[in-house]
Amino acid sequence: MERIEKLKSFLQESPGDSFLKHALALEYIKAGNDEEAQQLLESLLQNNPAYVGSYYHLGQLLERKKMDQQALQCYKTGMEQAKKAGEQRTYNELKSACEELEM
Repeated sequence: MERIEKLKSFLQESPGDSFLKHALALEYIKAGNDEEAQQLLESLLQNNPAYVGSYYHLGQLLERKKMDQQALQCYKTGMEQAKKAGEQRTYNELKSACEELEM
């Protein structure tokens, strides 16, 4: 919980910081708070769709919640953004997750 509180404090100082939002969302996931994590990741990607690392984590979260269609869309959107950004590794990870879910 200490890390969550520190990250929340940093976010109050820099509310638009995508890295801090991503880090806080991952801490919420570790703590089992998928609702808070989902809200943060969705907000982050709405405001910064080029932050490609968050698509994978949001997709995984959606899969855990049995929201497979939303997860697929998340992966596909992330693949588009990763391709635009030239992020081949992230593209490959998202493509793999997408293909695995489609099986």
